[in-house]
Amino acid sequence: MMDQEIYLKRLYENRFDLRQCKAKEALWKVLIDSFIQKYISPHAVVLDIGGGYCEFINQVKAREKFLIDLNPDSQEFAAPDVKVQHVDILAPESDRLVPRDYFDVIFVSNFFEHLRTKEELIEVLSFCFNRLSSRGKLIVIQPNFKYSFREYYDFIDHHLPITDSSLNEVLQAIGFSVDLLIPRFLPFSTKGRPSSPLLLKTYLKLPILWQFLGGQMFVIASKPH
Repeated sequence: MMDQEIYLKRLYENRFDLRQCKAKEALWKVLIDSFIQKYISPHAVVLDIGGGYCEFINQVKAREKFLIDLNPDSQEFAAPDVKVQHVDILAPESDRLVPRDYFDVIFVSNFFEHLRTKEELIEVLSFCFNRLSSRGKLIVIQPNFKYSFREYYDFIDHHLPITDSSLNEVLQAIGFSVDLLIPRFLPFSTKGRPSSPLLLKTYLKLPILWQFLGGQMFVIASKPH
């Protein structure tokens, strides 16, 4: 059986070539500067789970920056101030390798759909809850199956369908307080579609467009004091 790290490396190398990676990096800069950064203090300790090629964690302003990903390429793309761990957060050893009650913000983008069961989702969200400091925030960008079902399984590694309602429910059951939930935010994917930083900047300023084009949700949930 193929090693999981090798499989992930090949999968994402085939999915995103160097040109596409550079284009995504530029889009992430706009998304962070125009929208996400206002929810993250530059003095925060931030953990990015499943951050892949580090487009978010390299560019967000924070006091300390960490990334967890099984793809071995993550280390090569990480900026010098990003601490990278190749940890399977569903494995028992993750409990001792990643500190509890430490992070002010945990960011998760396009990760939950790769989980295979609802039980795994609960386990990952519980992991996040336990790693956040008091009043820490979980920020999620996630395909919303309700609005992206036609394309959701065009990617071979998408398994678990999640909607804004189901994610809201499980977050509250674990103990999070859901502070902000935007069911329709970004388009489902930029792969194979024309996109530019200027178009994204304009799109972010016109929430009415989100109602027609948004296939991903945006969620902020906090850990109560």
